[in-house]
Amino acid sequence: MKRIVAQSRKELTQVRRDALVLFLALVLPQILLTLFGTALSLTVKDVPIVIQDLDQSAYSRAYADAWRQTLTFRVVDLGLDEQPSEALDRGVARAAIVIPHHFERDALRGVPADVQILVDATDANTANVMRGNAFGVSATFARSQRLVAPLPIDAEARLWYNPGRDSMRFVGPGAFAVTFALFPPLLAALALSREGEQKTVIQVYTSSISAREYLLGKTLAFWLVAVLQWAIGVGVLYFFFGLWFVGDPTPFLAGTVSYLFCCVAFGVMVGSAIPNQAAAIQAVQIVGFLMSFLLSGLIFPVANIPASIRWISYFVPARYYIELSRDAFIRGGGWPAVWHIPFVLAGIGLVFLLIAWKRMRRMQVSA
Repeated sequence: MKRIVAQSRKELTQVRRDALVLFLALVLPQILLTLFGTALSLTVKDVPIVIQDLDQSAYSRAYADAWRQTLTFRVVDLGLDEQPSEALDRGVARAAIVIPHHFERDALRGVPADVQILVDATDANTANVMRGNAFGVSATFARSQRLVAPLPIDAEARLWYNPGRDSMRFVGPGAFAVTFALFPPLLAALALSREGEQKTVIQVYTSSISAREYLLGKTLAFWLVAVLQWAIGVGVLYFFFGLWFVGDPTPFLAGTVSYLFCCVAFGVMVGSAIPNQAAAIQAVQIVGFLMSFLLSGLIFPVANIPASIRWISYFVPARYYIELSRDAFIRGGGWPAVWHIPFVLAGIGLVFLLIAWKRMRRMQVSA
Protein backbone atom coordinates (compact mmCIF):
# COMPACT_ATOMS: atom_id res chain seq x y z
CA MET A 1 0.00 0.00 0.00
CA LYS A 2 2.87 2.38 0.75
CA ARG A 3 4.22 1.93 -2.77
CA ILE A 4 0.82 2.71 -4.26
CA VAL A 5 0.52 5.89 -2.19
CA ALA A 6 4.10 6.88 -3.06
CA GLN A 7 3.37 6.42 -6.77
CA SER A 8 0.23 8.54 -6.44
CA ARG A 9 2.08 11.31 -4.59
CA LYS A 10 4.72 11.37 -7.29
CA GLU A 11 2.08 11.77 -10.03
CA LEU A 12 0.19 14.45 -8.13
CA THR A 13 3.43 16.36 -7.56
CA GLN A 14 4.16 16.33 -11.28
CA VAL A 15 0.64 17.54 -12.07
CA ARG A 16 0.90 20.33 -9.50
CA ARG A 17 4.22 21.57 -10.89
CA ASP A 18 3.08 21.60 -14.54
CA ALA A 19 0.92 24.65 -15.28
CA LEU A 20 -0.14 23.27 -18.67
CA VAL A 21 -1.36 20.04 -17.13
CA LEU A 22 -3.24 21.96 -14.45
CA PHE A 23 -4.96 24.01 -17.15
CA LEU A 24 -5.80 20.84 -19.06
CA ALA A 25 -7.08 19.17 -15.91
CA LEU A 26 -9.11 21.92 -14.26
CA VAL A 27 -9.91 24.77 -16.67
CA LEU A 28 -10.32 23.24 -20.12
CA PRO A 29 -13.02 20.72 -19.07
CA GLN A 30 -15.18 23.53 -17.71
CA ILE A 31 -14.70 25.54 -20.91
CA LEU A 32 -15.80 22.54 -22.96
CA LEU A 33 -18.79 21.95 -20.70
CA THR A 34 -19.87 25.57 -21.06
CA LEU A 35 -19.44 25.45 -24.85
CA PHE A 36 -21.54 22.30 -24.99
CA GLY A 37 -24.34 24.06 -23.17
CA THR A 38 -24.14 27.10 -25.43
CA ALA A 39 -23.63 25.43 -28.81
CA LEU A 40 -25.89 22.40 -28.44
CA SER A 41 -29.55 23.36 -28.45
CA LEU A 42 -32.49 21.16 -29.37
CA THR A 43 -34.96 24.03 -29.32
CA VAL A 44 -36.12 25.11 -32.78
CA LYS A 45 -36.95 28.80 -32.79
CA ASP A 46 -36.77 31.92 -34.96
CA VAL A 47 -37.18 29.86 -38.15
CA PRO A 48 -37.67 32.20 -41.15
CA ILE A 49 -40.83 31.56 -43.14
CA VAL A 50 -42.75 33.33 -45.90
CA ILE A 51 -46.52 33.59 -46.23
CA GLN A 52 -48.35 33.93 -49.53
CA ASP A 53 -51.92 35.09 -48.89
CA LEU A 54 -54.01 34.48 -52.01
CA ASP A 55 -57.30 35.18 -50.24
CA GLN A 56 -56.60 38.61 -48.71
CA SER A 57 -59.53 38.34 -46.31
CA ALA A 58 -59.99 39.03 -42.62
CA TYR A 59 -59.68 35.33 -41.82
CA SER A 60 -56.55 34.86 -43.89
CA ARG A 61 -54.89 37.88 -42.28
CA ALA A 62 -55.81 36.56 -38.82
CA TYR A 63 -54.31 33.21 -39.79
CA ALA A 64 -51.12 34.90 -40.92
CA ASP A 65 -50.97 36.83 -37.63
CA ALA A 66 -51.17 33.51 -35.77
CA TRP A 67 -47.87 32.52 -37.39
CA ARG A 68 -46.28 35.84 -36.45
CA GLN A 69 -47.15 35.36 -32.78
CA THR A 70 -45.19 32.13 -32.36
CA LEU A 71 -41.63 31.90 -31.04
CA THR A 72 -40.78 29.10 -33.43
CA PHE A 73 -41.31 31.01 -36.66
CA ARG A 74 -40.27 34.43 -37.93
CA VAL A 75 -42.19 35.74 -40.92
CA VAL A 76 -40.04 37.42 -43.59
CA ASP A 77 -41.29 39.44 -46.53
CA LEU A 78 -42.06 37.73 -49.81
CA GLY A 79 -41.53 39.70 -53.01
CA LEU A 80 -44.56 40.73 -55.05
CA ASP A 81 -43.51 38.67 -58.05
CA GLU A 82 -41.73 35.95 -56.07
CA GLN A 83 -43.01 32.44 -55.57
CA PRO A 84 -42.68 30.70 -52.17
CA SER A 85 -40.55 27.96 -53.71
CA GLU A 86 -38.06 30.59 -54.89
CA ALA A 87 -37.65 31.83 -51.31
CA LEU A 88 -36.84 28.25 -50.26
CA ASP A 89 -34.36 27.87 -53.12
CA ARG A 90 -32.52 31.07 -52.19
CA GLY A 91 -32.36 30.10 -48.53
CA VAL A 92 -34.32 33.15 -47.45
CA ALA A 93 -36.92 30.96 -45.73
CA ARG A 94 -37.02 27.48 -44.27
CA ALA A 95 -40.76 27.07 -44.80
CA ALA A 96 -43.54 28.65 -46.85
CA ILE A 97 -47.25 28.98 -46.08
CA VAL A 98 -49.64 29.32 -49.03
CA ILE A 99 -53.15 30.43 -48.06
CA PRO A 100 -55.53 29.49 -50.94
CA HIS A 101 -58.29 31.47 -52.57
CA HIS A 102 -61.69 31.39 -50.85
CA PHE A 103 -60.06 30.55 -47.50
CA GLU A 104 -62.56 32.65 -45.53
CA ARG A 105 -65.58 31.45 -47.54
CA ASP A 106 -64.72 27.77 -47.06
CA ALA A 107 -64.01 28.29 -43.37
CA LEU A 108 -67.37 29.97 -42.74
CA ARG A 109 -69.20 27.23 -44.67
CA GLY A 110 -67.47 24.49 -42.71
CA VAL A 111 -65.68 23.21 -45.79
CA PRO A 112 -62.07 22.12 -45.14
CA ALA A 113 -59.65 24.80 -46.32
CA ASP A 114 -56.40 23.19 -47.45
CA VAL A 115 -53.39 25.36 -46.61
CA GLN A 116 -50.18 24.36 -48.34
CA ILE A 117 -47.09 24.20 -46.13
CA LEU A 118 -43.73 23.81 -47.85
CA VAL A 119 -40.91 22.77 -45.51
CA ASP A 120 -37.19 22.70 -46.27
CA ALA A 121 -36.23 19.15 -45.27
CA THR A 122 -32.47 19.56 -45.70
CA ASP A 123 -32.25 19.08 -41.94
CA ALA A 124 -34.67 16.22 -41.35
CA ASN A 125 -34.95 16.70 -37.57
CA THR A 126 -35.65 20.42 -37.85
CA ALA A 127 -38.16 19.73 -40.64
CA ASN A 128 -40.10 17.31 -38.42
CA VAL A 129 -40.18 19.84 -35.59
CA MET A 130 -41.35 22.59 -37.95
CA ARG A 131 -44.06 20.35 -39.37
CA GLY A 132 -45.37 19.51 -35.92
CA ASN A 133 -45.37 23.15 -34.84
CA ALA A 134 -47.08 24.15 -38.09
CA PHE A 135 -49.94 21.77 -37.43
CA GLY A 136 -50.11 23.13 -33.88
CA VAL A 137 -50.46 26.70 -35.14
CA SER A 138 -53.24 25.71 -37.52
CA ALA A 139 -55.10 23.72 -34.86
CA THR A 140 -54.84 26.58 -32.35
CA PHE A 141 -56.15 29.08 -34.91
CA ALA A 142 -59.03 26.78 -35.82
CA ARG A 143 -60.07 26.45 -32.18
CA SER A 144 -59.80 30.18 -31.57
CA GLN A 145 -62.03 30.90 -34.57
CA ARG A 146 -64.32 27.96 -33.80
CA LEU A 147 -63.89 26.67 -37.31
CA VAL A 148 -64.33 23.05 -36.30
CA ALA A 149 -66.64 21.32 -33.85
CA PRO A 150 -64.99 20.32 -30.58
CA LEU A 151 -63.76 16.75 -30.45
CA PRO A 152 -65.56 14.33 -28.12
CA ILE A 153 -62.20 13.66 -26.38
CA ASP A 154 -60.00 16.60 -25.49
CA ALA A 155 -56.51 15.30 -24.64
CA GLU A 156 -54.26 17.56 -22.60
CA ALA A 157 -50.58 16.71 -22.23
CA ARG A 158 -48.76 17.38 -18.98
CA LEU A 159 -44.96 17.51 -19.16
CA TRP A 160 -43.07 16.09 -16.18
CA TYR A 161 -39.51 16.75 -14.99
CA ASN A 162 -38.85 19.39 -17.66
CA PRO A 163 -42.18 21.18 -18.16
CA GLY A 164 -40.62 24.12 -19.98
CA ARG A 165 -38.83 21.78 -22.42
CA ASP A 166 -35.58 23.61 -21.74
CA SER A 167 -32.90 22.02 -23.94
CA MET A 168 -30.14 23.06 -21.51
CA ARG A 169 -31.65 20.80 -18.86
CA PHE A 170 -31.33 17.96 -21.36
CA VAL A 171 -27.92 18.83 -22.77
CA GLY A 172 -26.28 19.84 -19.49
CA PRO A 173 -26.12 16.43 -17.76
CA GLY A 174 -25.12 14.74 -21.02
CA ALA A 175 -22.33 17.22 -21.71
CA PHE A 176 -21.21 16.82 -18.11
CA ALA A 177 -20.77 13.07 -18.65
CA VAL A 178 -19.08 13.31 -22.06
CA THR A 179 -16.58 15.88 -20.76
CA PHE A 180 -15.20 13.32 -18.31
CA ALA A 181 -14.89 10.79 -21.11
CA LEU A 182 -12.09 12.95 -22.53
CA PHE A 183 -9.96 14.69 -19.92
CA PRO A 184 -9.35 12.15 -17.09
CA PRO A 185 -8.37 9.36 -19.52
CA LEU A 186 -6.31 11.84 -21.54
CA LEU A 187 -4.24 12.84 -18.52
CA ALA A 188 -3.71 9.24 -17.45
CA ALA A 189 -2.81 8.11 -20.97
CA LEU A 190 -0.31 10.94 -21.41
CA ALA A 191 1.38 10.14 -18.10
CA LEU A 192 1.98 6.50 -19.00
CA SER A 193 2.76 7.00 -22.68
CA ARG A 194 5.27 9.75 -21.84
CA GLU A 195 7.21 7.34 -19.63
CA GLY A 196 7.17 4.76 -22.41
CA GLU A 197 8.21 7.31 -25.03
CA GLN A 198 11.05 8.72 -22.93
CA LYS A 199 12.10 5.21 -21.80
CA THR A 200 11.86 6.19 -18.14
CA VAL A 201 9.52 3.26 -17.67
CA ILE A 202 12.62 1.06 -17.65
CA GLN A 203 13.22 2.32 -14.12
CA VAL A 204 9.88 0.79 -13.17
CA TYR A 205 10.86 -2.56 -14.68
CA THR A 206 14.11 -2.66 -12.73
CA SER A 207 12.58 -1.49 -9.44
CA SER A 208 10.86 -3.57 -6.81
CA ILE A 209 7.41 -2.08 -7.51
CA SER A 210 5.01 -4.49 -9.17
CA ALA A 211 2.85 -3.79 -12.20
CA ARG A 212 -0.24 -3.91 -10.00
CA GLU A 213 1.14 -1.32 -7.57
CA TYR A 214 2.39 0.88 -10.40
CA LEU A 215 -0.98 0.94 -12.18
CA LEU A 216 -3.01 1.35 -9.01
CA GLY A 217 -0.82 4.30 -8.01
CA LYS A 218 -1.38 5.96 -11.38
CA THR A 219 -5.10 5.25 -11.25
CA LEU A 220 -5.49 6.63 -7.74
CA ALA A 221 -3.62 9.84 -8.58
CA PHE A 222 -5.61 10.70 -11.67
CA TRP A 223 -8.85 9.57 -10.04
CA LEU A 224 -8.25 12.22 -7.39
CA VAL A 225 -7.61 14.79 -10.11
CA ALA A 226 -10.84 13.68 -11.81
CA VAL A 227 -12.75 14.12 -8.54
CA LEU A 228 -11.55 17.73 -8.40
CA GLN A 229 -12.63 18.20 -12.03
CA TRP A 230 -16.02 16.72 -11.13
CA ALA A 231 -16.50 19.06 -8.17
CA ILE A 232 -15.79 22.10 -10.33
CA GLY A 233 -18.08 20.73 -13.05
CA VAL A 234 -20.97 20.37 -10.59
CA GLY A 235 -20.51 24.05 -9.80
CA VAL A 236 -20.71 24.87 -13.51
CA LEU A 237 -23.94 22.86 -13.77
CA TYR A 238 -25.41 24.81 -10.87
CA PHE A 239 -24.40 28.34 -11.86
CA PHE A 240 -24.49 28.08 -15.66
CA PHE A 241 -27.19 25.46 -16.32
CA GLY A 242 -29.26 26.05 -13.19
CA LEU A 243 -29.21 22.35 -12.29
CA TRP A 244 -29.04 20.78 -8.85
CA PHE A 245 -29.80 17.41 -7.33
CA VAL A 246 -33.42 16.32 -7.16
CA GLY A 247 -34.29 13.41 -4.93
CA ASP A 248 -31.67 11.12 -3.41
CA PRO A 249 -28.12 12.07 -4.59
CA THR A 250 -26.41 8.93 -3.28
CA PRO A 251 -26.86 6.88 -6.50
CA PHE A 252 -25.23 9.68 -8.44
CA LEU A 253 -22.33 9.93 -5.99
CA ALA A 254 -21.77 6.17 -6.02
CA GLY A 255 -21.98 6.10 -9.81
CA THR A 256 -19.54 9.02 -10.03
CA VAL A 257 -16.92 7.04 -8.10
CA SER A 258 -17.29 4.16 -10.55
CA TYR A 259 -17.46 6.35 -13.65
CA LEU A 260 -14.34 8.36 -12.85
CA PHE A 261 -12.51 5.13 -12.05
CA CYS A 262 -13.69 3.70 -15.36
CA CYS A 263 -12.51 6.75 -17.33
CA VAL A 264 -9.10 6.82 -15.65
CA ALA A 265 -8.72 3.06 -16.11
CA PHE A 266 -9.39 3.50 -19.82
CA GLY A 267 -6.63 6.09 -20.01
CA VAL A 268 -4.27 3.82 -18.08
CA MET A 269 -5.02 1.00 -20.51
CA VAL A 270 -4.34 3.23 -23.52
CA GLY A 271 -1.15 4.65 -22.04
CA SER A 272 0.25 1.24 -21.14
CA ALA A 273 -0.47 -0.11 -24.62
CA ILE A 274 0.71 2.91 -26.68
CA PRO A 275 4.18 4.28 -25.75
CA ASN A 276 3.69 7.39 -27.89
CA GLN A 277 1.98 10.55 -26.66
CA ALA A 278 0.58 11.66 -30.02
CA ALA A 279 -0.87 8.22 -30.73
CA ALA A 280 -2.28 7.99 -27.20
CA ILE A 281 -4.05 11.33 -27.63
CA GLN A 282 -5.62 10.17 -30.88
CA ALA A 283 -6.73 6.90 -29.30
CA VAL A 284 -8.42 8.68 -26.41
CA GLN A 285 -10.06 11.21 -28.71
CA ILE A 286 -11.33 8.73 -31.29
CA VAL A 287 -12.14 5.70 -29.19
CA GLY A 288 -13.08 7.42 -25.96
CA PHE A 289 -14.51 10.84 -26.70
CA LEU A 290 -15.96 10.32 -30.19
CA MET A 291 -17.74 7.11 -29.26
CA SER A 292 -19.05 8.75 -26.11
CA PHE A 293 -20.34 11.66 -28.16
CA LEU A 294 -22.07 9.55 -30.80
CA LEU A 295 -23.13 6.36 -29.00
CA SER A 296 -24.08 7.53 -25.52
CA GLY A 297 -27.47 9.16 -26.05
CA LEU A 298 -26.11 12.68 -25.62
CA ILE A 299 -28.21 14.17 -28.42
CA PHE A 300 -30.48 11.39 -29.69
CA PRO A 301 -31.77 8.26 -27.92
CA VAL A 302 -29.67 5.10 -28.06
CA ALA A 303 -32.74 3.29 -29.39
CA ASN A 304 -32.49 5.38 -32.58
CA ILE A 305 -28.98 4.10 -33.34
CA PRO A 306 -28.98 1.41 -36.06
CA ALA A 307 -29.08 -2.06 -34.54
CA SER A 308 -25.92 -3.08 -36.38
CA ILE A 309 -23.80 -0.75 -34.23
CA ARG A 310 -26.09 -0.21 -31.24
CA TRP A 311 -24.45 -3.08 -29.36
CA ILE A 312 -21.23 -1.04 -29.14
CA SER A 313 -22.98 1.46 -26.88
CA TYR A 314 -23.18 -1.18 -24.13
CA PHE A 315 -19.40 -0.85 -23.75
CA VAL A 316 -19.43 2.98 -23.70
CA PRO A 317 -19.29 4.15 -20.06
CA ALA A 318 -20.72 7.59 -20.87
CA ARG A 319 -23.99 5.96 -21.90
CA TYR A 320 -24.63 4.82 -18.33
CA TYR A 321 -23.39 7.99 -16.67
CA ILE A 322 -25.60 10.18 -18.86
CA GLU A 323 -28.61 8.18 -17.71
CA LEU A 324 -27.43 8.53 -14.13
CA SER A 325 -26.82 12.29 -14.44
CA ARG A 326 -30.20 12.99 -16.01
CA ASP A 327 -31.87 11.02 -13.27
CA ALA A 328 -29.96 12.92 -10.58
CA PHE A 329 -30.50 16.43 -11.96
CA ILE A 330 -33.88 16.15 -13.71
CA ARG A 331 -35.96 13.09 -12.86
CA GLY A 332 -34.94 12.05 -9.34
CA GLY A 333 -35.86 8.37 -9.61
CA GLY A 334 -33.18 7.32 -7.13
CA TRP A 335 -31.86 3.82 -6.51
CA PRO A 336 -34.89 1.92 -7.93
CA ALA A 337 -34.29 3.52 -11.34
CA VAL A 338 -30.47 3.41 -11.61
CA TRP A 339 -29.27 0.86 -9.05
CA HIS A 340 -27.38 -1.20 -11.66
CA ILE A 341 -25.32 1.62 -13.17
CA PRO A 342 -22.56 1.92 -10.50
CA PHE A 343 -21.92 -1.82 -10.73
CA VAL A 344 -21.81 -1.83 -14.54
CA LEU A 345 -19.36 1.07 -14.61
CA ALA A 346 -17.16 -0.54 -11.97
CA GLY A 347 -17.13 -3.76 -13.98
CA ILE A 348 -16.09 -1.98 -17.19
CA GLY A 349 -13.36 -0.12 -15.31
CA LEU A 350 -11.99 -3.34 -13.82
CA VAL A 351 -11.81 -4.84 -17.32
CA PHE A 352 -9.79 -1.84 -18.54
CA LEU A 353 -7.44 -2.07 -15.57
CA LEU A 354 -7.03 -5.83 -16.00
CA ILE A 355 -6.02 -5.38 -19.64
CA ALA A 356 -3.45 -2.75 -18.63
CA TRP A 357 -2.12 -5.00 -15.85
CA LYS A 358 -1.67 -7.93 -18.22
CA ARG A 359 0.22 -5.67 -20.61
CA MET A 360 2.52 -4.24 -17.95
CA ARG A 361 3.07 -7.62 -16.31
CA ARG A 362 4.10 -9.17 -19.64
CA MET A 363 6.46 -6.28 -20.35
CA GLN A 364 8.07 -6.59 -16.93
CA VAL A 365 8.59 -10.31 -17.35
CA SER A 366 10.08 -9.89 -20.84
CA ALA A 367 12.41 -7.15 -19.58
